[in-house]
Amino acid sequence: MTYFEGFVAAVPEANKEAYRKHAADAAPLFKEFGVKRHVEAWDSDVAEGKVTDFRKAVDAKPDEKVVFAWFEYTTKEARDAANEKMMSDPRMKDMGEIMPFDGKRMIYGGFDAIVEEGSQQGAYTDGFVVPVPEGKSQDYQQLAAKMAKVFRQHGATRVIEALSDDVPKGEVTDFYRAVKAEGDEKVVFSFIEWPDKDTRDQAWQKIMADESLKPEGDMPFNGQRMFWGGFEPIFDTAKAKAAEPVGA
Repeated sequence: MTYFEGFVAAVPEANKEAYRKHAADAAPLFKEFGVKRHVEAWDSDVAEGKVTDFRKAVDAKPDEKVVFAWFEYTTKEARDAANEKMMSDPRMKDMGEIMPFDGKRMIYGGFDAIVEEGSQQGAYTDGFVVPVPEGKSQDYQQLAAKMAKVFRQHGATRVIEALSDDVPKGEVTDFYRAVKAEGDEKVVFSFIEWPDKDTRDQAWQKIMADESLKPEGDMPFNGQRMFWGGFEPIFDTAKAKAAEPVGA
């Protein structure tokens, strides 16, 4: 299955176009390193949670929006090789000096896909971050696989569930802190791609009203510490022709 590098960042709303351009300028370099697809999705329908949420995850300021982003690789080995190149390439240092957001509050990590349904790229994305006890990973995968088919039946073009594999602990923020993970918990980075926001909204209405989909018994994750939100892609290498590499 696909290997993912997942990111969540806080970006000043006024820097939206600068951020999009920064991503577009960097994309050819990432492709050179081995990234198969690069998506940046902008805060569209992100609610405030009582315990956790996307904004709390990156300590977003009042004038900031949240970006949900990912790289796709064929394997973990391809991702590791790409990261090694990124760390040594001087062009990456140049880009790092002009980032239009606070990189210290960005969270990131490597995730191994455990559910991958569909292949068509969408124009709207639901993003999720979920804490899952390590002993319940298999139960979570079974539930996620079942729900992926439901989402697909309601119009989703693609459903991904990816389990933490190489997720570092950060000095300021990280995925573990974002979900207040306990000692034995892993983190799931998940997203659903939809053809548009209207399809997504209608699908959720039907799913939430379907009594047959109501959970029975204990869930294999802590729902109070899970958070989610809707995002509009502002850059997607599967759809856009990227700019030339920095320094080309």
